[in-house]
Order: sequence, then C-alpha cells, then structure tokens
Amino acid sequence: MSDKKVVATTEAEIAVHWKEEEYYYPSTRFIAQANLTDERIFERFSLDHFPDCFKEYADLLDWDRYWHTILDTSDAPCWKWFTGGKLNASYNCVDRHLVKDRNKTAIHFVPEPETERIEHITYQGLYRRVNEFAALLRDFAGLKAGDRVTLHMPMVPELPITMLACARLGVIHSEVFGGFSGKACADRIIDSGSEVLITIDAYYRGGKLLDHKSKADAAVEASLKEGHLVKKVLIWQRYHGKYSCETPLVKDRDYVVNDLLKNYRGRIVPPVSMPAEAPLFLMYTSGTTGKPKGCQHSTGGYLAYVTATAKHILDIHPEDVYWCMADIGWITGHSYIVYGPLSLGGSTVIYEGIPTYPDPGRAWRLAEELNVNIFHTAPTAIRSLRKIGPNEPAKYNYHFKHLTTVGEPIEPEVWKWYEEVVGKGEAVVVDTWWQTETGGFLCSTVPALKPMKPGSAGPAVPGIHPVIFDEEGNEILPGDGKAGNICIRNPWPGAFQTIWGDRERYVSAYYARYCKNPKSKDWRDWPYLTGDAAVQDKDGYYRILGRIDDVINVSGHRLGTKEIESAVLVVLEVAEAAVVAVADSLKGTVPDLYVSLKPGFHPSQEIEKKVADSIIDAIGRIASPRKIWIVSDMPKTRSGKIMRRVLAAISNEKDVGDTTTLANPEIVEEIQKLVAGLH
Repeated sequence: MSDKKVVATTEAEIAVHWKEEEYYYPSTRFIAQANLTDERIFERFSLDHFPDCFKEYADLLDWDRYWHTILDTSDAPCWKWFTGGKLNASYNCVDRHLVKDRNKTAIHFVPEPETERIEHITYQGLYRRVNEFAALLRDFAGLKAGDRVTLHMPMVPELPITMLACARLGVIHSEVFGGFSGKACADRIIDSGSEVLITIDAYYRGGKLLDHKSKADAAVEASLKEGHLVKKVLIWQRYHGKYSCETPLVKDRDYVVNDLLKNYRGRIVPPVSMPAEAPLFLMYTSGTTGKPKGCQHSTGGYLAYVTATAKHILDIHPEDVYWCMADIGWITGHSYIVYGPLSLGGSTVIYEGIPTYPDPGRAWRLAEELNVNIFHTAPTAIRSLRKIGPNEPAKYNYHFKHLTTVGEPIEPEVWKWYEEVVGKGEAVVVDTWWQTETGGFLCSTVPALKPMKPGSAGPAVPGIHPVIFDEEGNEILPGDGKAGNICIRNPWPGAFQTIWGDRERYVSAYYARYCKNPKSKDWRDWPYLTGDAAVQDKDGYYRILGRIDDVINVSGHRLGTKEIESAVLVVLEVAEAAVVAVADSLKGTVPDLYVSLKPGFHPSQEIEKKVADSIIDAIGRIASPRKIWIVSDMPKTRSGKIMRRVLAAISNEKDVGDTTTLANPEIVEEIQKLVAGLH
C-alpha cells in the first residue's frame, strides 16, 4: 500500500498508512552467546503442543512437589497452571543460588546522589536480609500465608527485600508506585484488605530528599474514612540509624524497621511451600477512570513465565550485568527487575532516581562503571535522553550487547537513534509488547532468531498465539493493511488469574467480547482481549498502534495516534509529540497535536509547517491536526509518561482533574493559557 493513500474504512477497522521498515539483523557475535538459538522452539510451542510445551518453562524452577495438571480449565477463563505443584518464589530467587553463587552480586543499588557509594548486595547478603525481614513480618507484624500487605516504596533495595520476604511467607504483596499519592495508596489498601503498610521515611528524586512518610499518614487517614483500619505501618530508613523526614511517628502504629531488625539478626525462616496457583502479588492498574483493578498473579505460572522470558528474550546469563530502568512499582519492575533476573541468578541494577540527574550523561556513566551489558527502558525515557543529551552516549566507554524497549510503541526514528547511538550499532534491540495483566512478554523478536524491524514489536514470543479481530469478530489476515483488536487465542502461564475480588469484571473486561460460548471449559472458546489496536504485516510481525481508545475517528477514517506521532518525530527539531482527539461537529473528532522541541530550538511558523508537512507526507491530509501546539514540555507522570488525558481535557476545554501527582504540574497551567490564547 502506498504510504500516502487514504483508505476508507468501516467503524470496525483502522486504516494503516505507514510503510514497513527494513530489517536489522543480529550480529554473529551476539548469536554465538545467546541463550536461545534453537529455531525449533516455535514448533515445540505451537498450538499442536499446547499446553504441554510450557513444561519447558516450569522446569527452569525448583519445585517442592511436581504438578499433576499443566493447565486446569475447570473455572474458565480463570486458568490455573501447574496444579498440584508446590514451590516458593523466594527460594527460587535466592536460596537456590547459594551453592554456586553465594558471593555473586544479586543487586547493584545505585543511590541518586553521585557522592554516595554504590551498594553491591551478594546472594548471601540478600538471603540474610530477606530472612531477617521475613522473621519480623511473621513474628512482629503477625503476617501469614494468604494475608495481603501493601508496600508504598521507591527504588531502594529494601523494596525487593520486602517483596521476597513476603513471598517467603506466602504473604501476598501489593506494591504501589512510590510516586502515587497517599489517596491512591489508600484505594489499593482498601481494595486488597491490607492491615499492614510498609513504606520508607524518605528517598531522593531530582536531587531532593523527599518526605515519603507523610504519604503513609495520608493513606492511613483516607483508609480510615472509608472504614478500613491499618493496624501497623512499618517504616524503613533511607539512612540506617537516622530518621530522615519531618513527619512524626504515630505511637502504637508506626514502627521503624531498622530499629526492630536487631531483634531478628541471623534468624532463618524456612520458605513456605505454596501451591502453584496461590497468588504471589497484586498489581493494580492505574486507569484514568473507575476503580483500580487489582491484577492477581500466581506463584508457579507467573514465576515460570518471567524466568523463561528473561532468559530467552532479555538473554540474561548469570555473568551479565542487567539494568532495567523501569520502576519496581510497575509490572516491568516486578517481572524484569526482581523476579525474572533473580530467578535466573543474574545481577540486577536498581537505580534510585532520575536517569538524567544531575546531567544527561548519568545513565551512560553508570553503564560504564558497572559494566552493564543489557539495558532495558521505555520509549519515553529514550525520547527524553535523545532530547536533552543526543551526543552523550559517545562520551562513555560502555558496550551493550542487548537493548530492550517496553511500555508503549517506539517510533522508528527513535528506535534508530537507540540502536545507532545508545547501542553503538553493536547491540540487538528487542521491542517488547505486553501488559500488567499478561505478566510477561507477548510479542518480541527472539533476539538471536528473528531480525529486528524499527517500530515493530515483532512476532509473538514462543507459546503466544495472537489473532486480530474486527468489531464483529472476523479475523483480519496478515498483510491486509488493516488493523483491529489484537487478542491472544490461548492461555499462558504468566497471565493474571483474575481481578482481586471481582471475577465478573475480569470476565467482562478481558474475555466476554469475543467469547464463543460463556459456558465452555475449552480454552479455544475464550480469546483474551488485550484492549490494544494492532496491524500484522505479511511477514507475521505486529505493530501495536496503542490502546483501542487511542484511535481517532476522522470522518469515518480511524487513525492510530501513534501513527501520527511517529510521522512528527521524523522532524529534526521535534523531541516529543502527543496526539489527542478533539470533538468536532462536522468530522466527529479531529486530532490536536502537541510537540516539544529539542534544546536550542524555539517555536516558529517554519517548524509548525515542517510538522504539518511531515504528517501529510507520511499519512495524508486526512490526518492533519486541527492545531499544532508547540509547548515547552509535556505534562508527565512521575514515571515519565506523557499524560495525554490532561492534554485532551485542555483541547476539549474540560476539567483537567487532579494534576498534583504529575512530575511537573506547573506545565498544565502554562499549556492552558497557550491554548486559551493567553500569554
């Protein structure tokens, strides 16, 4: 299809206008050392061998008792994996590595202040610290298997220690992203029924030591207003032996962990053998509307899936130093900072602060100092690093064998900078697509087996079998040039089990849309609806267009916002782009485009014209925005994601809602004035 041809579509389809990129091939050097070079894996994990193929993943773990049923479909679509089996996630991530690798670094903790020493925690040290805290949780906090506990912690080593201590006891942990407010934390406390909150007094962000304990007070207070009592608040100290915030302790409720731990020095807690289908943790999705959904992830299936995908897709070996720059407060951090890498016996980096603090070279200095050879981050971070420090990587002597991108589609122009400048043309790039709900990767190139294609997530990973449906449930075939709703035909071990306390919502949100028979126990009747729009090229590679909600209907043409944003990022001066839908009485909706510029460039009519022309050239006039707004910065979450919801509210002259949790709330008023025509 010509990249300038406008294709009229029905409401059920999305016209796809962009051209497919050329392949990039992995180096022979990478292939020679890769964990997965056997092309027969795709045959072994075909639907003909489902579900028995996943035994291969489960066999990467140590089991206390082997399972009798690989996949139990009796409560479809609440799938149970490896039923009858028993194991402990903490044991698999820590204890089993002690025989050969007790003195190997498990966690490299990098404080944000460069004046502070990097802490290297060995597997032996991690074992001691996890056991001592598990003893405290059991004997002081009274926690036992099946209890829920809420964690509201930033990127410090005490967070994975806490998670693994909970897992050791069979306690279900629910970590809330540290940047969330006390009220957001309270919502998750109430929903999970947690009676214990674990937090920290303070942490660094952007060069400031932030008072974090005050959020715990707000969370407990908000919970109480809703009739839920938090009995104990356990507070880690950022500096051992020193309380680093001004928010006072509340008597008989707040306890400083570092003061209590001396009572548990040297204590060893035998890992509790848990059923494979027992919940390991809850991870709440932070949707913009409605009550947060507590995605319940299992112990056996989840751990098997993230271990295998960390090995096959991230290519982690025990001798590698692996740095995922995500936050453990999100599913990426759970799966691919903590559980996956540690289960493999890898060395994982935890960095406390902002990757561009105190300057844009910080990430590359760290990579050089720690000899990081696998780097994993989000397109948002890549765009930010490209924007403020495009030439920084060349200044440092690091060498990545592998680069991962995660969290949202990556535009081809940004992909090429990542490969050429960050990867120095030496590293494979793995563009992964998956979700909180899926536990682990769904689509990605297997790095030694499949070539890379900029902007494409690649084919499905072994064992995952996607299908693209239109609105009526008709399958859209590869190479049709049309996109629809990407679904997964089959269950897989990493998938969440249900929404905590709300099975009905789980079924209606993820399975009801394309279910062939609601009474069926056959997995073939229950395709999983991801909620993402996608197109599949004739070579089988998938390009994710964003959420189904991120599709703008312009006079009957359904345009993916990512497609327009990708066209804009080709313009030299542009650093970031965000497209939102604006109501239009004639066309239904039209796009508004917000762009921020790279340092050294200033808003001008010339840049506006270049941006407008780039959209017309790549897609056609149908995608031309109503207005191009050049802004100094985008409203962003603390994790760096552009808040398109806020921009859409501004464009549609609606209430922007609560912006206090943004990293830069002041930018909202600036943009509102710009859009309103004020200066």
